[in-house]
Amino acid sequence: MKRSALFLLLTGLMANGQELHWENGYDQPLDFSCPPGQSISCIKKVSRKKGLCARMLQMWEFGCKHTFDACSSCFWSPHVNDFDKSFTFKCPAHHIMAGMASYHSNKHEDRWWKIYCCRCNGHCNINCQWTPYVNWFDEYFHWHVPNSNHLLGAIIINMSEYSFPQHFNMNII
Repeated sequence: MKRSALFLLLTGLMANGQELHWENGYDQPLDFSCPPGQSISCIKKVSRKKGLCARMLQMWEFGCKHTFDACSSCFWSPHVNDFDKSFTFKCPAHHIMAGMASYHSNKHEDRWWKIYCCRCNGHCNINCQWTPYVNWFDEYFHWHVPNSNHLLGAIIINMSEYSFPQHFNMNII
């Protein structure tokens, strides 16, 4: 029994022969961008409660896929939300999401978000669709962009009364 549990634990720590790599620690800033020529292909989030007031801490992991020419022009958005507020963000026309960054506030137990958008010639982000919610508030999620699609934006619904973030929708083409 102990061997089986250890095997499952070690299996959970490895993915495709590589150790899982969280981009931030709990309560720590997040600053992730895909390598040049790539865009976000998957997003993983894990949360845990902090203290008696059930505030949530989050860690993030991302995957990337080849999308466009490495010399594409990219930019970071300004902050797209205020603490304890929901937001909707979509990269501008002919741009695809290639990164996310956030700053965590202990006072608000929430994050300010910025999005990294890269120009993608040959891909139009008109007639996009929003996915259904990919999680139920603070539950763990591991969401993959469908193979023939690209990530353009996100909606985060924040139930801020007790800092129970967040419900996610993704915008894809």
